[in-house]
Amino acid sequence: MLGGPGDAAPLRVVVYSDDRLVREQVRLALGTRVARDLPPVRVVEVATPRALLQTMDAGGVALAILDGEASPAGGLGMARQLKDEITRCPPVLVLVARQQDAWLATWSRAEAALPYPLDPVRLPVVAAELLRAHPADAHA
Repeated sequence: MLGGPGDAAPLRVVVYSDDRLVREQVRLALGTRVARDLPPVRVVEVATPRALLQTMDAGGVALAILDGEASPAGGLGMARQLKDEITRCPPVLVLVARQQDAWLATWSRAEAALPYPLDPVRLPVVAAELLRAHPADAHA
């Protein structure tokens, strides 16, 4: 099928965590396509706040997934900083230690929050919802 979602440029998804295993779990759960109606995704892994800020400042990011437990700067604080500093910031999904911590996502201005342990079925569903609700071309 020409002109379908598979022909589009991949959507860049940034995954921020200082924990290599968390980044790997997210990357594996997302796979190469989060939904049939969306273009493929290309995961960009970053482990430091500086790398996250540089990647986001460069633009072209469709979605940011941030580890709320990352150190030295947690994903919730980084989400708030991104929302404060980046005009037309792409949607942010934060990963939180407990579902009870999801209220912090409201403070951080993240569009969504998911608790640990990561649910490999739920993560791509939420990612797809955010990508559909916030077209990537708005963040270029």
